Amino acid sequence: MAGMPCRIREFSMLRLKTSRRFALTLIVFAILLAFGRLGFAQERVDIDARAQTTPFPHFWGKMFGSGRAILSLRESFRNDLRAVKQVADIRYVRFHAILHDEVGVYNEDEHGEPVYNFAYVDQIYDGLLKNGVRPFVEISFMPKKLAFNPDALHPFWYKQNVSPPKSMERWDDLMTHFAQHLVDRYGIEEVSKWYFEVWNEPNIDFWDGIPRQKSYFDLYAHTARALKKVNPQLRVGGPATAAAAWISDFLKFTADNHVPVDFVSTHGYADDTVENLFGTNEDIPMDDRVCRAVAKVRGEIKSSAEPNLPLFWTEWNVQGMNESRDTIFVGPALANTVRQCDGMVDMLSFWTFSDVFEEGGPIPKPFIGMFGLRAEGGINKPSFYAYGLLHQLGDARLANASKNVIVTKASDGGLAIAAWNLVDPDQHGATRQIDLVFHNLPAASRVTIQRVDDEHGNVLPHYAAMGKPLSPTPNQVEELNRETALPTPEQISLQGGRLQLTLSPNALVLVKAGP
Repeated sequence: MAGMPCRIREFSMLRLKTSRRFALTLIVFAILLAFGRLGFAQERVDIDARAQTTPFPHFWGKMFGSGRAILSLRESFRNDLRAVKQVADIRYVRFHAILHDEVGVYNEDEHGEPVYNFAYVDQIYDGLLKNGVRPFVEISFMPKKLAFNPDALHPFWYKQNVSPPKSMERWDDLMTHFAQHLVDRYGIEEVSKWYFEVWNEPNIDFWDGIPRQKSYFDLYAHTARALKKVNPQLRVGGPATAAAAWISDFLKFTADNHVPVDFVSTHGYADDTVENLFGTNEDIPMDDRVCRAVAKVRGEIKSSAEPNLPLFWTEWNVQGMNESRDTIFVGPALANTVRQCDGMVDMLSFWTFSDVFEEGGPIPKPFIGMFGLRAEGGINKPSFYAYGLLHQLGDARLANASKNVIVTKASDGGLAIAAWNLVDPDQHGATRQIDLVFHNLPAASRVTIQRVDDEHGNVLPHYAAMGKPLSPTPNQVEELNRETALPTPEQISLQGGRLQLTLSPNALVLVKAGP
C-alpha cells in the first residue's frame, strides 16, 4: 500500500500529459482544417434577403458560337441547338464562313460578272429563326472568285480563303446584295435585331491582307458603309480580333474616318497567353484572364470617342488542358467567369454550344476535349447541365464578398444561389465547406438543391462503363443522357437560418430559397 500514492501521482501525470497531447492535437487539427490540409476548406457567406440588388442580365447564355455556317443545315446541329436552347435560352448563334464557296453565295459568269445565290443562306437563317434563335452574322470568308489570292487558304479542314477581295467595288456590291436580300426576305424589323460582325480574328492568320491592320480597317469601312447604305438600322461592328487586340486603334480609326460602328467585338480564352492578351509578363492565373481582358477592353471603349458602345465577347472558353472541357471543371470555371465579368460585357459567347464542329476534320469519337456542351452524337456533357443550373439564377444580384458564390433574386422574390469549388485541371483540390447564413428569411425555410459534380451530370464514368464506344448508337446516346440527367431537386429545410454545403472538387451547386 505504501507505493499507492506514487502510482496515483504517476497516473495523474500520465493523464495530464495525455490531455495536453489531446488538446494539442485538437489545435493542430483545427489549424489544418482551416487551411484545407485535411481535405476541407471552410467559408461563411452571409445573405440578406432584403439587401439592395443590382441588375444581373444573363449575358453568358445569350449567344454561343458554332463552327461554320454550312454545319447548321445538319440535323445533328439543330438537335443540339434545340437541346441547349432548353437549358440556356440562346438568343444568338455566331458561326464562320457564311461566304464560303460551299454556301454558294458568289460566282461569276462567262463574262466575269458577279452572280449571287442566297439559296443556302436562306436555309441556314431560316433554320435558326425556326428554332427561336437569331444569327449574329460574322461576315467571312472570301469567295475564291472574289479573292485577290485564290490560293490563300487557311489550314482548317474546310480550307477557307482568307484573302482580301480583288476589287473593293465588287466587295461593296456583294455586301449590298447580301444585306438587301436579308431585308427583303425577313423584313427590316427582324434584321435590325441582328448583328453584323466584319470578319474573324483579322490580327492573326484568318486575314491575309498587307499590312494586316490597315487592310482590315479598309475592309471594315467598306463593309460598314455598304450595310448602312442598305438600311441605317443594320447594326455593324468589329474588329473581332483574337486576344483582345486592336481595340483602341480600331475605335480611333472609325472616329477619325467617320466610319459607322454599333458595337465592339473581340475574343479571349482562359488559356491565351498573358503576353498575347496584355502585352506583359505578369503572373495572371488562367481563371482570371478572360475577365481581366474584358476589363481592359471595356476601359479602352470608355476612353474612346464612343464610350458607351456595347461590348460583345464573341469567343471564349475555359482552359482546355487535360481535355478539361469534357469534365465537370467547366461548371465552376464558367460560374467564376460570370462572377468576375458581371457588369463589364453585354454578351459573352461560349465557343461552342456543340461538338458538331470540323476545324480539324470530322470528330472521330466523343470526348476528345472539344469545345461544345454536347459531345458527338448529342451526348450531354457536364457543361450542358452547368449551363442549365446557372440559367436558373435570378435577374437581380445581391452583393457578397465570396469568390465562390453568386447570390441572386428572382422576379418572384425568391433567392437563387450558385456555389462552387473551382480546382484547375492540373491541380488536386480539397473539399470545400460553405456555410450559407440567411438573414430576413424564416429560420426554417424550405430550400432546394441541385448539383453538378462527380456523381451528378457527369457522363464520363458512364461512358467508360459502357466501354467507350467510338460511335455510340442512338440507344447508347439516349442511355447516357438518361443516366446523367439531373434528378429532381433535393428539398430540405434551413436549420436556424443556415445551410451547410459540402462541395467536392469542381462541384457546382444551385440553391433556391423562398420566396
